[in-house]
Amino acid sequence: MTLLEVRGLEVRYGGIRAVRGIDLEVAEGELVCLIGANGAGKTSTLRAICGLVARTGQIRYAGEDIGATPTHGLPRRGLVMVPEGRGIFPRLTVEENLAMGAYAREDEDVGADLERQYQMFPRLAERRRQIAGTLSGGEQQMLAIARALMARPRLLLLDEPSMGLAPMLVAKIFEIVREIAARGVTILLVEQNARLALEIAHRGYVLESGAIALAGEGRALLSDPRVREAYLGEGAG
Repeated sequence: MTLLEVRGLEVRYGGIRAVRGIDLEVAEGELVCLIGANGAGKTSTLRAICGLVARTGQIRYAGEDIGATPTHGLPRRGLVMVPEGRGIFPRLTVEENLAMGAYAREDEDVGADLERQYQMFPRLAERRRQIAGTLSGGEQQMLAIARALMARPRLLLLDEPSMGLAPMLVAKIFEIVREIAARGVTILLVEQNARLALEIAHRGYVLESGAIALAGEGRALLSDPRVREAYLGEGAG
């Protein structure tokens, strides 16, 4: 089943056409990545899907057009985004940040889900009373992901989760992303680390100058000479 379908998506910033009529889709249970150079339109695509920037085109989620759905209404429908830069609440504690992730929920399982996040992210459990702004970069990224999971997403949009992290923490974050996908959460991942993204993705799209230049299975793109030369730092010959 196609969970997310994007057709003819365009984003403009004044006279700049940042996203140029792209089409993409994500099936339920898939982990799909968007890769490309800085300025290729990756983050703009995610922000457009969530209604955070003005856009044209059609966006269908779970079979319904969500073009008119306000951004704050999307988590209630299971579409949740972890933004670039993490977007945590720096003056709240770790636990208060996690509670904010469940703001739209009215069920009685919030407490149980909180404990599940602490099991997945032991560092957050150790720091549950700590002010979030005093966490390390890696811990803040873990908190941003855990907060999103508190909303029980059906589709999780991840924007540059490895940005600014040390290599050891990058590996940990990708391990977490893989685990989330294995639990059945559908993921659309924007990531500059093309190699790691394609290694874990079912499928991928390569964006260049706001348009899709290549698309295919993750492993196939990983071995494509054009991808290897442009994004993996390997020479053509």
